[in-house]
Amino acid sequence: MPIQAALAENSMMAVAELNDTFSEGLTDLDGFSHIILVYHFHKAAAPALMQKPFLDDAKHGIFSIRSPHRPNPIGISIVELVKVEGNNVYFNHADMLDETPLLDIKPFVPVFDHRDASRCGWIEHALLNNDRLKGSETNETN
Repeated sequence: MPIQAALAENSMMAVAELNDTFSEGLTDLDGFSHIILVYHFHKAAAPALMQKPFLDDAKHGIFSIRSPHRPNPIGISIVELVKVEGNNVYFNHADMLDETPLLDIKPFVPVFDHRDASRCGWIEHALLNNDRLKGSETNETN
């Protein structure tokens, strides 16, 4: 299972084919460099409230990690928009499986979506002291 869209640098270009009834809703999306995809983790295992995440050996609460095995298995990814053709949206840096059900598409707007002063909890320490990110695109999350 892929690990985080920002780490999917070598990913293949992907395409989301929307139902024809939603084509008009794609108008003007091609003006954005990045989009936010909201999707259903359709292959997720049963949820557990405490899980060991990819970046740490200790268990953490489900709402402080990004595991797909959640009470509500919904994922979000910021991906690079390549192009929009008809009802097809082409993008790079996806961290989802083939045929993942797409729930929504939103434009990524840095002034709305970026936070300069943010904390990353336990992940700050894990990122500084962990080399698991190497080759992470093919590793399991749990």
